[in-house]
Amino acid sequence: MEAIQDHTIAFTGLKDGEHTFHFVLEQPFFDASGEEEWEGGRVDVEVTLDKSTYLLVCNLHATGPVQLRCDRCNAPLEFPLDGKQRQIFSLTGGEVSDDDELVTLSDTAHSINLTHYIYECLRLALPIRHVHAPGQCDPEVEKVLERLIVDHEPTPDPRWEVLKELKNKESK
Repeated sequence: MEAIQDHTIAFTGLKDGEHTFHFVLEQPFFDASGEEEWEGGRVDVEVTLDKSTYLLVCNLHATGPVQLRCDRCNAPLEFPLDGKQRQIFSLTGGEVSDDDELVTLSDTAHSINLTHYIYECLRLALPIRHVHAPGQCDPEVEKVLERLIVDHEPTPDPRWEVLKELKNKESK
C-alpha cells in the first residue's frame, strides 16, 4: 500500500516518553488500500508512541466499523473492527532492516510513515470469512442455497469398515 502523508509522525522533535496520535480512516484510505473486499468504513486509530534514546515503541489500536460483503449471500456487512499491533523501530542506525516486529531505521531518518503498519493492523483484525450472524443473510439467497445444499452423508468405503473390524479384533 502506498504511504499516505497524513500517517507520518516526525519523531525528531519529540521528547523521550509517551506520545499519543489519532488518525481517522475513511473512504480515501480504503480506496488506496486496493482491497476489493473493503467497501469503506470509519476506523479510529490511536497510536501510542513511546520514544527513548534508541527505540520507538509504537502501539496501534484500531476500532470502528468496516463495510464488507458477506461471503455467503454477498449482501453488505458491517464488521466491528477492533485490532491491536505493536511495532518497534530501532534508532541505532546500522543496517536498515524490516522484521515482523523490529524495523531498523537509518541514521538520517527523522519521521516514520505508519500507513503500512495501520493497513497490517486492519488486515490482521479481520476474520478470514465474513458472514452475517445466523438468520441475517439475504432470505432470497438463503432459499437458493438451501436448494443447492446436498444433505446426505457419503457412503463410507467398505475397505475402511474391514480395517475398523481388524482394529477392533486386535484391541480385544
